[in-house]
Amino acid sequence: MSSLLLSRLSRLCLRKPPTLGVKYLCGARFLSETSICRIVRADHCQYSSRDESVGKLVIHNVNDSDFKDDEVLEKMVPMELMTGSGTIGASHGWVATLKESIVCLQDDLNPRASNSDPKRISLPRPQTLPHCQTQLVTNVAMSSSSPEDDDCIVAVKFVGPQLSLCRPAEKNKKWVNIRIEDPGFFNSRVMYSKRDKMFSMLDCVGTHIGYWDLEKHRWRNLGSFSYYYEEFVQSQLQQLSQCYRTEHLVEAPTGETFIVKWYSDLLLWGSERNFGNPRWQRFMVFKIQYDQICTAVSTKDIGDLCIFLSTKGEPFSVKASLYGLNPNYIYYVGHFNFGKVNIRDNVWVGGHGFSPAPYFIPPQSS
Repeated sequence: MSSLLLSRLSRLCLRKPPTLGVKYLCGARFLSETSICRIVRADHCQYSSRDESVGKLVIHNVNDSDFKDDEVLEKMVPMELMTGSGTIGASHGWVATLKESIVCLQDDLNPRASNSDPKRISLPRPQTLPHCQTQLVTNVAMSSSSPEDDDCIVAVKFVGPQLSLCRPAEKNKKWVNIRIEDPGFFNSRVMYSKRDKMFSMLDCVGTHIGYWDLEKHRWRNLGSFSYYYEEFVQSQLQQLSQCYRTEHLVEAPTGETFIVKWYSDLLLWGSERNFGNPRWQRFMVFKIQYDQICTAVSTKDIGDLCIFLSTKGEPFSVKASLYGLNPNYIYYVGHFNFGKVNIRDNVWVGGHGFSPAPYFIPPQSS
């Protein structure tokens, strides 16, 4: 049975690469696509006819430079999604929830999705491997823009050794559960590589990339690679060493792969220390270069690209000129702050405030 499931999953490698949800024609995007938006909150309402506590979805168009013009939509969403434990991740505009060990994919937070008939795709309960757990999740990733696509594979990375894969469109949905032996990947985030047609992860210190080979059905480690940093003064290095850091693996539509180091610290707000609420401090961007050896080279110029990072969502990148965005920028949203950062000079523009669902919704086709 296990070999049959792996064979089904590997069909992704034998077909054309799944679409990432952004369509191009002669270098231009279709006019029917939505702009990229950030989920802000939901304004509470009374109970709906579906007997759910709901609210009006509030979004922010990332094209707006002042970060003030939030848009209140008529779209109603469950208020339970606007809690810290309401979702476990997001990919391509779909959010994932985990209730009683059941993973459910929902399009409720997608402004393009139906208000009256939201799609909710429940997946079977994954088997918990020995000495693993399936209650705490690092993040969720999908191989295509919709779980309804025949070729779509959903990956759930649990905290610890377990990575689980499932085809949501199959009639008899099953999970393939993978044990990762290297503890360096136990807290890693999973990402789908369109270029390699594999699910990839960066280890906790950012010096190894591992991936699940969908064709050969095995976990592979790329091996260690070296970093080449720009020069820093001693005071900068001292400040960064005291920051909380996360690493994010991002693949651009050009096929390039970047590692983004996201540094946050605890700042003074007035006379009180903001314990537990990390705020952005700095991004460092590295371009992965594959030659005889693999290196990660510090860069301040990623060309006509911008990168989108969120605390719980799958990172993505788009061509800035196609969406009226600032090239060479990182747009981000954390639990307590959001903004955009110029990679060249690390200048930040943004705001502060709690983000109950810290996600970006990528471009969506009508």
